[in-house]
Amino acid sequence: MNAENHLIPAVAYVRMSTEHQQYSTDNQSDVIHAYAERREFNILRTYSDEGKSGLRIQGRDSLGRLLEEIEAGRADFKAILVYDISRWGRFQDADESAYYEYVCKRAGVAVHYCAEQFENDGSPVSTIVKGVKRAMAGEYSRELSTKVFQGACRLVQLGFRQGGMAGYGLRRMLIDQSGEQKGLLGIGEHKSIQTDRVILVPGPPEEIETVRWMYAVFIKDGWSEGTIADELNRKGVLTNLGRPWTRATVHEVLTNEKYLGNNVYHRTSCKLKKRHVSNPEEMWVRANGVFEGIVDEHHFFTARGIILARSRRLSDDEMLGKLRGVLEKHGRISGFIIDEAEDMPSSCAFRNRFGSLVGAYKLIGYEPDIDYSFIEINRHLRSMYPEVVSEVVEKLRSYVFTDSETDLHYINGEISTSLVIARCSQTEAGSSRWTVRLDEKLRPDITIVARMDETNQSIRDYYLLPSLDMTWEKLRLAEDNGLYLDAYRFSTLDYFFRLAKRKTIEDAA
Repeated sequence: MNAENHLIPAVAYVRMSTEHQQYSTDNQSDVIHAYAERREFNILRTYSDEGKSGLRIQGRDSLGRLLEEIEAGRADFKAILVYDISRWGRFQDADESAYYEYVCKRAGVAVHYCAEQFENDGSPVSTIVKGVKRAMAGEYSRELSTKVFQGACRLVQLGFRQGGMAGYGLRRMLIDQSGEQKGLLGIGEHKSIQTDRVILVPGPPEEIETVRWMYAVFIKDGWSEGTIADELNRKGVLTNLGRPWTRATVHEVLTNEKYLGNNVYHRTSCKLKKRHVSNPEEMWVRANGVFEGIVDEHHFFTARGIILARSRRLSDDEMLGKLRGVLEKHGRISGFIIDEAEDMPSSCAFRNRFGSLVGAYKLIGYEPDIDYSFIEINRHLRSMYPEVVSEVVEKLRSYVFTDSETDLHYINGEISTSLVIARCSQTEAGSSRWTVRLDEKLRPDITIVARMDETNQSIRDYYLLPSLDMTWEKLRLAEDNGLYLDAYRFSTLDYFFRLAKRKTIEDAA
């Protein structure tokens, strides 16, 4: 008789974000297997979420799949073995953590916390201890978020750049702990040594001259942002992302204090996986004159005064009248349309005056039939695209060639690939959906689909879709799509990078 027949069937669940080495999945597995041996559990398989935050269940595919199997009655196990309560999750609402455990318990599957000093047996003591531990797990994330924010603020005030692209006319310079320059960082590149820091430095001379020319014609000649953008495009000058200029991108150059040499941080925030919000100016963290500016103070503040005067000199009724004019011309309104309209206050001016764009819309009787943030999200995704491509190309630098006309990447001169970023949208029922359009004309051998998370701020996972198996021009993906598609799903691109490397016949054998 098989000795395993008397053992209780169980599965292991491990999770690691980037917090501590003590929580590595290997360390968790060692403790879990030792617990299983003592308690006579037979571990059938392990569900692993590596590099995933425990703040919420979204993005933790393995835990989601585990709970789905239990709720669907497909569980072939009687217990889930977890390292401790924090690995189950650092949910900000302790009741959410309890709910997922209750889902398991209701289906006859017990959750065991292998490294905790109490038995999860439903006794009053264990219930009290679990409640405290769940609250502590959530509080840890809040405290860590506060410490990280305070550390970032300190670095900003010391003159170091915290995130974001440099912008046209500027570059990010990597420096070591003694202040010695180590080299420029390209788009998508990041520091790899913890003690290194990043500062902003002037970019190429021709870009600096272009920035100063923008200020000169805006101040002295009275050119609008749209006129400046048209002239730059006529001359064939591209932005730092290699794209044509727009009124909004010129406006960014004329209003951002980094061109003056100031370091400004916390203008927006997205803490603990909550919504991305714009912060009032009194919450900004700043350090003036810490970078080498490429525009003098007189020109910068003169340009700012002109821009502020455009909205200050208008009454509420006049601003709303201009908004009605934009609506009559375009048949709809959005922040993008407002920013691209000539002789018009910026969308930011409307937000400041009326509290929000939607508030201004209501005052003129306009109800947008789509989410007005749609275009803003698209802007963010467009800005992410070159960084993601740059990261992929950098890791395959020695054996990838990029066709500048088609944007296809050829690996080892044999396999063609393209990259698609799929934004996340929500159904009326609250489910996430992603629409992927495959290039039927170029038909790359492999299409890399980067699926965004529910906030459309970071990448959730990747699909590596081979053209041989893709017979559709457009795919609509759900959170789970069955084996036919999810066999091509990966949490990172590490598998793709390993796949792309050449091997000798001896190594392959």
